[in-house]
Amino acid sequence: MTESLNIAFYTDTFLPAVDGVVISILNAKKELEKRGHHVYIFASGTEKTKEMVKNDKSIVVVPGIKFKKYPQYSLALFPMASTLKLRNVKMDINHAHTPFMLGIHSLMLSRIDRKPIVGSFHTLFTDSSVIKEYVSDSEFLRKTLISYSWKYAELFYNRCDSVIAPSTAIQQMLVKKSIRNVSVIPNGVDTKKFNPKINGDRIRKKLVKNDKEKLVMYVGRLSREKNIDTLIKAAQILKKENIRFALVGSGPAHSYYEKMVHKMHLNDRVKFVGFIDNMELPKYYAACDAFCIPSTFETQGVVSLEAMASGKPVIGADYLALKELIKNGKNGEKFKPRNSKDCADKIKKVIYNIDSYKEMADTAKTYSIERTTTDLLDLYKGLIK
Repeated sequence: MTESLNIAFYTDTFLPAVDGVVISILNAKKELEKRGHHVYIFASGTEKTKEMVKNDKSIVVVPGIKFKKYPQYSLALFPMASTLKLRNVKMDINHAHTPFMLGIHSLMLSRIDRKPIVGSFHTLFTDSSVIKEYVSDSEFLRKTLISYSWKYAELFYNRCDSVIAPSTAIQQMLVKKSIRNVSVIPNGVDTKKFNPKINGDRIRKKLVKNDKEKLVMYVGRLSREKNIDTLIKAAQILKKENIRFALVGSGPAHSYYEKMVHKMHLNDRVKFVGFIDNMELPKYYAACDAFCIPSTFETQGVVSLEAMASGKPVIGADYLALKELIKNGKNGEKFKPRNSKDCADKIKKVIYNIDSYKEMADTAKTYSIERTTTDLLDLYKGLIK
Protein backbone atom coordinates (compact mmCIF):
# COMPACT_ATOMS: atom_id res chain seq x y z
CA MET A 1 0.00 0.00 0.00
CA THR A 2 1.37 3.38 -0.98
CA GLU A 3 1.75 6.18 1.54
CA SER A 4 -0.43 8.57 -0.45
CA LEU A 5 -4.09 7.55 -0.75
CA ASN A 6 -6.69 8.42 -3.36
CA ILE A 7 -9.93 8.93 -1.42
CA ALA A 8 -13.38 9.52 -2.92
CA PHE A 9 -16.09 11.37 -0.98
CA TYR A 10 -19.72 11.09 -2.14
CA THR A 11 -22.36 13.50 -0.85
CA ASP A 12 -25.91 14.62 -1.66
CA THR A 13 -25.50 17.80 0.38
CA PHE A 14 -22.87 20.34 -0.60
CA LEU A 15 -22.21 23.98 -1.36
CA PRO A 16 -23.81 26.50 -1.46
CA ALA A 17 -25.43 24.92 1.62
CA VAL A 18 -23.20 25.34 4.68
CA ASP A 19 -24.20 22.88 7.38
CA GLY A 20 -22.40 20.41 9.63
CA VAL A 21 -22.10 17.81 6.89
CA VAL A 22 -20.59 20.20 4.33
CA ILE A 23 -18.20 21.72 6.87
CA SER A 24 -17.01 18.29 8.04
CA ILE A 25 -16.42 17.13 4.45
CA LEU A 26 -14.42 20.23 3.53
CA ASN A 27 -12.45 20.14 6.80
CA ALA A 28 -11.53 16.48 6.30
CA LYS A 29 -10.52 17.10 2.67
CA LYS A 30 -8.27 19.99 3.66
CA GLU A 31 -6.53 18.08 6.46
CA LEU A 32 -6.10 14.87 4.44
CA GLU A 33 -4.57 16.84 1.57
CA LYS A 34 -2.27 18.61 4.01
CA ARG A 35 -0.95 15.16 4.90
CA GLY A 36 -0.24 14.30 1.27
CA HIS A 37 -3.37 12.38 0.33
CA HIS A 38 -5.67 13.11 -2.61
CA VAL A 39 -9.37 13.66 -1.94
CA TYR A 40 -11.96 13.74 -4.71
CA ILE A 41 -15.51 14.93 -3.98
CA PHE A 42 -18.51 13.81 -6.00
CA ALA A 43 -21.35 16.09 -4.92
CA SER A 44 -24.89 16.66 -6.04
CA GLY A 45 -25.44 20.32 -6.88
CA THR A 46 -26.58 23.09 -9.18
CA GLU A 47 -24.97 25.60 -11.53
CA LYS A 48 -24.21 27.74 -8.48
CA THR A 49 -22.31 24.82 -6.96
CA LYS A 50 -20.30 24.44 -10.18
CA GLU A 51 -19.43 28.13 -10.15
CA MET A 52 -18.23 27.97 -6.54
CA VAL A 53 -15.84 25.04 -7.17
CA LYS A 54 -14.86 25.70 -10.80
CA ASN A 55 -11.17 26.11 -9.91
CA ASP A 56 -10.94 22.81 -8.03
CA LYS A 57 -10.57 19.91 -10.46
CA SER A 58 -10.86 17.40 -7.60
CA ILE A 59 -14.55 18.25 -7.12
CA VAL A 60 -17.09 16.84 -9.56
CA VAL A 61 -20.58 18.34 -9.37
CA VAL A 62 -23.35 15.92 -10.33
CA PRO A 63 -26.41 17.78 -11.66
CA GLY A 64 -29.26 17.45 -9.19
CA ILE A 65 -32.78 18.56 -8.41
CA LYS A 66 -33.18 20.40 -5.13
CA PHE A 67 -35.77 19.28 -2.59
CA LYS A 68 -38.36 22.04 -2.50
CA LYS A 69 -38.81 21.84 1.28
CA TYR A 70 -35.25 20.92 2.22
CA PRO A 71 -32.87 22.81 -0.11
CA GLN A 72 -29.71 21.52 1.60
CA TYR A 73 -30.28 18.25 -0.23
CA SER A 74 -30.66 17.45 -3.89
CA LEU A 75 -31.48 14.37 -5.90
CA ALA A 76 -28.54 13.55 -8.16
CA LEU A 77 -29.38 12.79 -11.78
CA PHE A 78 -27.28 10.38 -13.83
CA PRO A 79 -24.32 10.19 -11.41
CA MET A 80 -22.50 7.66 -13.60
CA ALA A 81 -22.06 10.17 -16.43
CA SER A 82 -20.47 12.69 -14.06
CA THR A 83 -18.26 10.29 -12.11
CA LEU A 84 -16.80 8.91 -15.36
CA LYS A 85 -14.81 12.15 -15.56
CA LEU A 86 -12.42 10.79 -12.91
CA ARG A 87 -12.53 7.08 -13.70
CA ASN A 88 -8.88 7.33 -14.75
CA VAL A 89 -8.04 7.95 -11.06
CA LYS A 90 -7.74 4.66 -9.19
CA MET A 91 -9.37 5.21 -5.82
CA ASP A 92 -8.01 3.37 -2.78
CA ILE A 93 -11.19 3.84 -0.76
CA ASN A 94 -14.68 5.29 -1.14
CA HIS A 95 -16.47 7.24 1.59
CA ALA A 96 -20.24 7.71 1.34
CA HIS A 97 -21.34 10.77 3.31
CA THR A 98 -24.93 10.07 2.28
CA PRO A 99 -27.14 6.98 2.02
CA PHE A 100 -29.07 8.38 -0.96
CA MET A 101 -28.38 8.69 -4.69
CA LEU A 102 -24.63 9.30 -4.60
CA GLY A 103 -24.23 6.93 -1.67
CA ILE A 104 -25.92 4.17 -3.64
CA HIS A 105 -23.70 5.01 -6.60
CA SER A 106 -20.57 4.78 -4.43
CA LEU A 107 -21.66 1.35 -3.19
CA MET A 108 -22.00 0.18 -6.77
CA LEU A 109 -18.57 1.54 -7.75
CA SER A 110 -16.98 -0.09 -4.70
CA ARG A 111 -18.32 -3.47 -5.80
CA ILE A 112 -17.20 -2.96 -9.40
CA ASP A 113 -13.70 -1.78 -8.43
CA ARG A 114 -13.42 -4.13 -5.41
CA LYS A 115 -12.49 -1.27 -3.13
CA PRO A 116 -13.55 -0.80 0.50
CA ILE A 117 -16.30 1.66 1.34
CA VAL A 118 -17.02 3.63 4.49
CA GLY A 119 -20.47 5.07 5.24
CA SER A 120 -21.00 8.06 7.55
CA PHE A 121 -24.28 8.52 9.42
CA HIS A 122 -24.36 12.31 9.57
CA THR A 123 -28.07 13.11 9.80
CA LEU A 124 -31.15 11.62 11.44
CA PHE A 125 -33.00 11.27 8.14
CA THR A 126 -34.98 8.50 9.88
CA ASP A 127 -36.60 10.97 12.31
CA SER A 128 -40.37 11.01 11.85
CA SER A 129 -40.65 14.76 12.52
CA VAL A 130 -38.17 15.49 9.70
CA ILE A 131 -40.03 13.21 7.28
CA LYS A 132 -43.33 14.88 8.18
CA GLU A 133 -41.89 18.38 7.83
CA TYR A 134 -39.81 18.14 4.67
CA VAL A 135 -40.32 15.08 2.53
CA SER A 136 -43.82 15.19 1.11
CA ASP A 137 -47.34 16.53 1.49
CA SER A 138 -48.67 13.03 0.83
CA GLU A 139 -49.79 11.39 4.09
CA PHE A 140 -49.43 7.93 2.52
CA LEU A 141 -45.85 8.61 1.44
CA ARG A 142 -44.96 10.05 4.83
CA LYS A 143 -46.26 7.00 6.68
CA THR A 144 -44.45 4.69 4.26
CA LEU A 145 -41.15 6.50 4.70
CA ILE A 146 -41.50 6.58 8.50
CA SER A 147 -42.20 2.83 8.50
CA TYR A 148 -39.28 1.92 6.25
CA SER A 149 -36.60 4.57 6.89
CA TRP A 150 -34.68 2.50 9.46
CA LYS A 151 -35.01 -0.62 7.34
CA TYR A 152 -33.46 1.30 4.47
CA ALA A 153 -30.69 2.61 6.74
CA GLU A 154 -29.92 -0.96 7.82
CA LEU A 155 -29.96 -2.13 4.20
CA PHE A 156 -27.57 0.61 3.04
CA TYR A 157 -25.09 0.78 5.91
CA ASN A 158 -24.73 -2.99 6.29
CA ARG A 159 -23.40 -3.02 2.73
CA CYS A 160 -20.56 -0.72 3.79
CA ASP A 161 -17.33 -2.24 5.09
CA SER A 162 -17.36 0.17 8.02
CA VAL A 163 -19.82 2.72 9.38
CA ILE A 164 -18.89 5.97 11.11
CA ALA A 165 -21.05 7.49 13.84
CA PRO A 166 -20.07 11.01 14.97
CA SER A 167 -20.92 10.30 18.63
CA THR A 168 -21.38 7.42 21.06
CA ALA A 169 -25.12 8.18 21.30
CA ILE A 170 -25.51 7.65 17.55
CA GLN A 171 -23.30 4.54 17.61
CA GLN A 172 -25.58 3.01 20.24
CA MET A 173 -28.65 3.95 18.23
CA LEU A 174 -27.26 2.32 15.07
CA VAL A 175 -26.24 -0.86 16.90
CA LYS A 176 -29.77 -1.17 18.34
CA LYS A 177 -31.06 -0.94 14.77
CA SER A 178 -28.88 -3.92 13.77
CA ILE A 179 -26.29 -1.89 11.86
CA ARG A 180 -22.86 -3.52 12.05
CA ASN A 181 -19.21 -2.41 12.17
CA VAL A 182 -19.93 1.01 13.68
CA SER A 183 -16.98 3.12 14.87
CA VAL A 184 -17.15 6.50 16.59
CA ILE A 185 -15.15 9.16 14.74
CA PRO A 186 -16.42 12.69 15.42
CA ASN A 187 -16.36 15.42 12.80
CA GLY A 188 -13.42 17.69 13.50
CA VAL A 189 -13.58 21.33 14.54
CA ASP A 190 -11.08 23.88 13.25
CA THR A 191 -9.49 25.08 16.49
CA LYS A 192 -7.29 27.54 14.58
CA LYS A 193 -10.22 29.24 12.89
CA PHE A 194 -12.33 29.21 16.07
CA ASN A 195 -10.38 30.34 19.11
CA PRO A 196 -10.82 32.62 22.15
CA LYS A 197 -8.50 35.30 20.72
CA ILE A 198 -10.92 36.37 17.97
CA ASN A 199 -12.27 39.89 18.45
CA GLY A 200 -16.06 40.15 18.20
CA ASP A 201 -16.52 43.74 19.42
CA ARG A 202 -17.78 45.05 16.07
CA ILE A 203 -20.48 42.38 15.87
CA ARG A 204 -21.42 42.73 19.54
CA LYS A 205 -22.13 46.44 19.15
CA LYS A 206 -24.78 45.55 16.56
CA LEU A 207 -26.51 43.04 18.83
CA VAL A 208 -26.53 44.64 22.30
CA LYS A 209 -27.41 48.17 23.39
CA ASN A 210 -24.88 48.66 26.17
CA ASP A 211 -21.99 47.03 28.04
CA LYS A 212 -24.25 45.72 30.80
CA GLU A 213 -26.31 43.52 28.50
CA LYS A 214 -25.40 39.86 28.01
CA LEU A 215 -25.72 38.06 24.69
CA VAL A 216 -26.86 34.47 24.13
CA MET A 217 -26.46 33.12 20.59
CA TYR A 218 -27.81 30.28 18.47
CA VAL A 219 -26.12 29.34 15.18
CA GLY A 220 -27.66 26.93 12.71
CA ARG A 221 -30.59 26.07 10.52
CA LEU A 222 -33.91 27.69 11.43
CA SER A 223 -36.13 24.62 11.22
CA ARG A 224 -38.75 22.94 13.37
CA GLU A 225 -36.61 19.95 14.41
CA LYS A 226 -34.08 22.33 15.98
CA ASN A 227 -36.66 23.26 18.68
CA ILE A 228 -35.84 26.97 18.51
CA ASP A 229 -39.27 27.67 20.02
CA THR A 230 -37.82 26.35 23.31
CA LEU A 231 -35.18 29.10 23.21
CA ILE A 232 -37.69 31.78 22.21
CA LYS A 233 -39.97 30.84 25.11
CA ALA A 234 -36.93 30.90 27.42
CA ALA A 235 -36.24 34.44 26.17
CA GLN A 236 -39.77 35.40 27.18
CA ILE A 237 -39.22 33.97 30.67
CA LEU A 238 -36.00 36.00 30.91
CA LYS A 239 -37.60 39.18 29.56
CA LYS A 240 -36.83 41.17 32.70
CA GLU A 241 -33.17 40.11 32.70
CA ASN A 242 -30.45 42.08 30.97
CA ILE A 243 -30.05 39.36 28.33
CA ARG A 244 -30.43 39.56 24.55
CA PHE A 245 -30.65 36.73 22.05
CA ALA A 246 -29.29 36.40 18.51
CA LEU A 247 -30.39 33.70 16.05
CA VAL A 248 -27.76 33.29 13.33
CA GLY A 249 -28.75 31.34 10.24
CA SER A 250 -31.67 30.77 7.92
CA GLY A 251 -34.01 27.95 7.07
CA PRO A 252 -37.51 26.81 6.20
CA ALA A 253 -39.01 27.86 9.56
CA HIS A 254 -37.56 31.40 9.53
CA SER A 255 -40.91 33.15 9.06
CA TYR A 256 -42.59 30.79 11.54
CA TYR A 257 -40.15 31.78 14.29
CA GLU A 258 -40.28 35.46 13.34
CA LYS A 259 -44.07 35.41 13.75
CA MET A 260 -43.65 33.70 17.13
CA VAL A 261 -41.23 36.37 18.32
CA HIS A 262 -43.57 39.13 17.11
CA LYS A 263 -46.60 37.52 18.76
CA MET A 264 -44.73 37.23 22.06
CA HIS A 265 -43.58 40.90 21.82
CA LEU A 266 -39.91 39.91 21.82
CA ASN A 267 -38.77 41.85 18.75
CA ASP A 268 -36.55 44.05 20.91
CA ARG A 269 -35.14 41.04 22.75
CA VAL A 270 -34.58 38.43 19.99
CA LYS A 271 -32.72 39.40 16.81
CA PHE A 272 -32.73 37.35 13.60
CA VAL A 273 -29.29 37.84 12.08
CA GLY A 274 -29.89 35.68 8.99
CA PHE A 275 -27.32 33.79 6.96
CA ILE A 276 -23.74 35.02 7.34
CA ASP A 277 -20.56 34.22 5.44
CA ASN A 278 -18.62 31.34 6.98
CA MET A 279 -15.49 33.50 7.28
CA GLU A 280 -17.42 35.92 9.52
CA LEU A 281 -18.71 33.18 11.82
CA PRO A 282 -15.78 33.21 14.31
CA LYS A 283 -16.49 36.89 15.05
CA TYR A 284 -20.11 36.07 15.89
CA TYR A 285 -19.11 33.38 18.38
CA ALA A 286 -16.60 35.86 19.82
CA ALA A 287 -19.36 38.46 20.21
CA CYS A 288 -21.59 36.39 22.50
CA ASP A 289 -21.31 35.50 26.19
CA ALA A 290 -22.85 32.04 25.86
CA PHE A 291 -24.20 29.71 23.21
CA CYS A 292 -27.55 27.90 23.36
CA ILE A 293 -28.64 24.89 21.28
CA PRO A 294 -32.11 23.54 22.13
CA SER A 295 -32.08 20.90 19.37
CA THR A 296 -32.90 17.24 20.04
CA PHE A 297 -31.73 16.39 16.54
CA GLU A 298 -27.94 16.58 16.91
CA THR A 299 -25.83 13.61 15.86
CA GLN A 300 -22.80 15.56 17.11
CA GLY A 301 -23.43 19.31 17.36
CA VAL A 302 -20.51 20.84 15.43
CA VAL A 303 -21.70 24.41 16.16
CA SER A 304 -21.46 23.64 19.89
CA LEU A 305 -17.83 22.64 19.41
CA GLU A 306 -17.14 25.80 17.40
CA ALA A 307 -18.60 27.84 20.27
CA MET A 308 -16.48 25.98 22.82
CA ALA A 309 -13.37 26.40 20.67
CA SER A 310 -14.18 30.13 20.78
CA GLY A 311 -14.20 29.96 24.58
CA LYS A 312 -17.97 30.14 25.04
CA PRO A 313 -19.94 27.90 27.45
CA VAL A 314 -22.80 25.96 25.84
CA ILE A 315 -26.32 25.53 27.17
CA GLY A 316 -27.93 22.58 25.39
CA ALA A 317 -30.68 19.99 25.45
CA ASP A 318 -29.79 16.91 27.49
CA TYR A 319 -30.26 14.59 24.52
CA LEU A 320 -28.28 12.47 22.03
CA ALA A 321 -24.82 13.88 21.23
CA LEU A 322 -25.21 17.03 23.35
CA LYS A 323 -25.73 14.79 26.37
CA GLU A 324 -22.15 13.51 26.13
CA LEU A 325 -20.57 16.72 24.82
CA ILE A 326 -21.71 19.16 27.52
CA LYS A 327 -20.32 18.70 31.05
CA ASN A 328 -22.37 20.54 33.66
CA GLY A 329 -20.39 23.16 35.55
CA LYS A 330 -17.33 22.69 33.31
CA ASN A 331 -18.05 23.67 29.71
CA GLY A 332 -21.74 24.54 29.99
CA GLU A 333 -25.07 23.28 31.28
CA LYS A 334 -27.68 20.79 30.06
CA PHE A 335 -31.42 21.34 30.37
CA LYS A 336 -34.43 19.06 30.04
CA PRO A 337 -35.30 18.70 26.33
CA ARG A 338 -38.09 21.02 25.13
CA ASN A 339 -38.39 22.52 28.63
CA SER A 340 -38.27 26.31 28.28
CA LYS A 341 -38.28 26.95 32.03
CA ASP A 342 -35.26 24.71 32.59
CA CYS A 343 -33.56 26.25 29.55
CA ALA A 344 -34.11 29.74 31.00
CA ASP A 345 -32.81 28.65 34.41
CA LYS A 346 -29.64 27.20 32.89
CA ILE A 347 -29.07 30.30 30.77
CA LYS A 348 -29.23 32.44 33.92
CA LYS A 349 -26.91 30.07 35.76
CA VAL A 350 -24.28 30.27 33.01
CA ILE A 351 -24.59 34.00 32.29
CA TYR A 352 -24.26 35.03 35.94
CA ASN A 353 -21.43 32.57 36.71
CA ILE A 354 -19.58 32.84 33.43
CA ASP A 355 -16.06 32.75 34.92
CA SER A 356 -16.63 29.35 36.53
CA TYR A 357 -16.77 27.61 33.14
CA LYS A 358 -13.19 26.92 32.11
CA GLU A 359 -13.05 23.67 30.09
CA MET A 360 -14.52 24.75 26.75
CA ALA A 361 -11.20 24.94 24.89
CA ASP A 362 -10.04 21.60 26.33
CA THR A 363 -13.23 19.93 25.08
CA ALA A 364 -12.80 21.44 21.61
CA LYS A 365 -9.19 20.23 21.40
CA THR A 366 -10.28 16.62 21.82
CA TYR A 367 -12.41 17.12 18.68
CA SER A 368 -9.76 18.97 16.65
CA ILE A 369 -9.49 18.26 12.92
CA GLU A 370 -5.98 16.93 13.46
CA ARG A 371 -7.13 14.28 15.96
CA THR A 372 -10.25 13.20 14.11
CA THR A 373 -8.40 12.97 10.78
CA THR A 374 -5.79 10.69 12.36
CA ASP A 375 -8.60 8.38 13.51
CA LEU A 376 -10.18 8.52 10.05
CA LEU A 377 -6.89 7.62 8.35
CA ASP A 378 -6.34 4.71 10.73
CA LEU A 379 -9.76 3.36 9.75
CA TYR A 380 -9.06 3.81 6.03
CA LYS A 381 -5.67 2.09 6.20
CA GLY A 382 -7.06 -0.79 8.23
CA LEU A 383 -9.74 -1.43 5.60
CA ILE A 384 -7.31 -1.14 2.69
CA LYS A 385 -4.96 -3.66 4.31
